[in-house]
Amino acid sequence: MNIRFPDLLRPFLGKLVWRKNPSSKVIYLTFDDGPVPEVTPQVLDILDKYSIKATFFSVGENVQQYPELYSEVLRRGHKTGNHTFNHLKGSDFSTEEYVENVQKATEYIDSNLFRPPYGRITYRQKKALRSRFEIIMWDVLTRDYNRNLSTEYILNIIQRDSRNGSIVVFHDSIKAKNNVLSVLPLAVEYWKAEGYNFGLL
Repeated sequence: MNIRFPDLLRPFLGKLVWRKNPSSKVIYLTFDDGPVPEVTPQVLDILDKYSIKATFFSVGENVQQYPELYSEVLRRGHKTGNHTFNHLKGSDFSTEEYVENVQKATEYIDSNLFRPPYGRITYRQKKALRSRFEIIMWDVLTRDYNRNLSTEYILNIIQRDSRNGSIVVFHDSIKAKNNVLSVLPLAVEYWKAEGYNFGLL
C-alpha cells in the first residue's frame, strides 16, 4: 500500500513543505517526538557514525524534562523543530488552544520549523502559524512507530518511496525504539549505495 500523500493534492493544502530540491539526489532525515533518553542518544550515535545531520521535531514537554539531551542534539550539529508542547492533534483542538500549545513549546524550542503531530492541522491553525514557522510535512513516512511492522517491511517502504528531495520521517520515541534503531542504519546504507547525499532542512 502506498501511503505517500498524492503530489497533485499537496498544493491544495496550503504552504506546506513536503519535499525539497527534487532535482537533487538528496534525502532530508527528520525525527519526531523526542527527545527521550531511551532512544535519542542511540539515534545520535548512528547519525554520528555516518556523519549525517538531521532535524529533530521535538515535543516541548520532553525538552522541558530532558533539557541536557535537547542541548546535546544541538551540540552535535543537528537542527530542531517545534512539534507542539503536548503532541497535540490539531483537528481535536481549537485554533486558539493549538496555537497556545505551540507557543508554550517555543519557551523550550528555538526554531522557525514546525511539524504538526500526526500531520493533522486545520486551515485556521496553519494560517495562524505560518507567519512565524515554516511548516514541514514529509514525503516518506517510515511507519517505524508501528510495533507490528518488521524491519524488512519498513525498509521496503523506504526503498520504494524514497526519491530526490524526500523528507523522511523517523521517530526517536520509546514506541518506535526497536524499529528505528534497527532500520535506520540499513536505510542509510541503502541511500548511500543509491548515491544519495543527506541535507539539513
